[in-house]
Amino acid sequence: MARTFRLALAQINPTVGDIPGNTVKILEYLERAREAQADLVAFPEMATTGYPPEDLLYRKSFLTENVVTMEQIAASSDDMAVVLGFVNVLSLEPPSPEIADAGDARPQITNAAALCHNGKLVDIYHKIYLPNYGVFDEQRYFKKGSICPVYRVGGVLIGVNICEDIWYPVGPTTVQCQTGAELIVNINASPFHAGKRAFREDMIAQRASDHGLTVAYVNTVGGQDELVFDGGSIVYDAGGNLLARAPTFEENLLVVDLEFPHDIPNPKHEPTGAFASVLSSVGEPKTLSVSDTVPGNRSALNGRSKPAEINGPEEIYRALVMGTGDYLRKSGFSKALIGLSGGIDSALTAAIAVDALGKENVVGITMPSRYSSDGSINDSESLANNLGMELWNVPIEQAHQAFTDMLKDRFENTDANVAEENVQARVRGNVLMTVSNKFGWIVLTTGNKSEMAMGYATLYGDMAGGFAVLKDVPKTTVYELCRWRNQEGQAFGTINNIIPIEIIEKPPSAELRAEQLDSDSLPEYEILDPIVEAYVEDDLSYQDMVAKGFEPTIIRQVITAVDRNEYKRRQAPPGVKITHRAFGKDRRLPIVNRYRQQDGN
Repeated sequence: MARTFRLALAQINPTVGDIPGNTVKILEYLERAREAQADLVAFPEMATTGYPPEDLLYRKSFLTENVVTMEQIAASSDDMAVVLGFVNVLSLEPPSPEIADAGDARPQITNAAALCHNGKLVDIYHKIYLPNYGVFDEQRYFKKGSICPVYRVGGVLIGVNICEDIWYPVGPTTVQCQTGAELIVNINASPFHAGKRAFREDMIAQRASDHGLTVAYVNTVGGQDELVFDGGSIVYDAGGNLLARAPTFEENLLVVDLEFPHDIPNPKHEPTGAFASVLSSVGEPKTLSVSDTVPGNRSALNGRSKPAEINGPEEIYRALVMGTGDYLRKSGFSKALIGLSGGIDSALTAAIAVDALGKENVVGITMPSRYSSDGSINDSESLANNLGMELWNVPIEQAHQAFTDMLKDRFENTDANVAEENVQARVRGNVLMTVSNKFGWIVLTTGNKSEMAMGYATLYGDMAGGFAVLKDVPKTTVYELCRWRNQEGQAFGTINNIIPIEIIEKPPSAELRAEQLDSDSLPEYEILDPIVEAYVEDDLSYQDMVAKGFEPTIIRQVITAVDRNEYKRRQAPPGVKITHRAFGKDRRLPIVNRYRQQDGN
């Protein structure tokens, strides 16, 4: 007779630093897992603290409170095993007085998983592979682990590891497999970018089939600053077949019954030669018996969960909705304010905000100037009506003229340029920030990644605000998202075609001078965006981009603009990361920087 093991994966949305609130959530899901008669429930990486806590990890009180929470949850484990991500404290003091005297008084900590059972802490796994690229800085804070444990729980041999540990073809999972593991429980805080879910699932399937064991992957969910965690927890069997998947972009308790052969496997043959050397460099094996009891009869599950995959514009749109909503809620804002220009960027930002917060919590302001077309005002009104959001009309002509009059003498005998154009953008920014200041609403800026790359934005104007929803969204993707949202209105409780077609079809314009179009200053977005992606996200050189067939003149324009405008991007508000390399933590370049690409000219 086969052994049946009931596993629960608690895909929760913690808040960084809210250890009491996270504790309540963890205990709630622990109880739900107990009601489901689970043998083991696993929580995400650093579930007690939220991820990433960054330099909160230098605060001793923060670390201590996190450990107390872990102990509280361990005390609630009873006869169900619990795998809990937390920060383990080796010492609150630095390793030597000399280091402390040198100003580095960091505590000694690990990114850890606690295994709890029968009301006690049984063991702690310390993450071995600490990512230090992109948005990750784990080597700044944590010491690496060196032990790869296998636990016998409910008569099943289980290896526990954390996030990055499973990405290596030969890693902790390999050591645990050699020690006899039948199931790997991998806990994660793996942030989203477009296309990553499919890549992640392929990787987990590969690890399961390569090692001939079941792999359960639990991921956190929710927004944290610029990151979005998409959930999508999964279980793959030893053949690399998908057994269960949790939905993306929502909390969920995924419960699945796993079947294992009657006889517990013996450890693999002792590795030899180069393979043995590789495994020993990963970590030392360890076995620990927690519970030999094979569970008895219990109620059957209704069926395995495999929600439909989401890809393309849908996954990006839902990431933007979650990232925006969580940023506001977790920061304590109840309402958002958006400047509506009648253009496609502000229209998409408004739709995302309404879907994230509710129409009653979003206010738009249209601020026509002498260069605003009647169509832009009418389109903003149509959009607001479709979304059901409040719209204010605040003309800026008087303020615009006042600025012009104040500077008239100083600007005498000079040609008008972008300075005069940008007065309008800065008046609008002033209006938005004044209303924000008055009522405590957060301003959502509306600029996209293409504009931010090229510096096609006004400091203290359209860049003024608290959160930049489209900061990492290329302009061509903005169009894709608008078309997708217009087709899927019922999924959000609204009508289809909620963004007026006139907004989507009109040529993009800042409307800061007569008959102005974006194409006056920028290449067409269909040409621009692939070059921005090549330079910013893929780090291709001028020669690489020429070899790919891009126009040399436009390549030089993009490289020059991207390099020159780093100072602007540093002053931009945070925004949702949806590409594999966003401006900010993903791409860190000095502002003062005289290095220039060599193109032979």
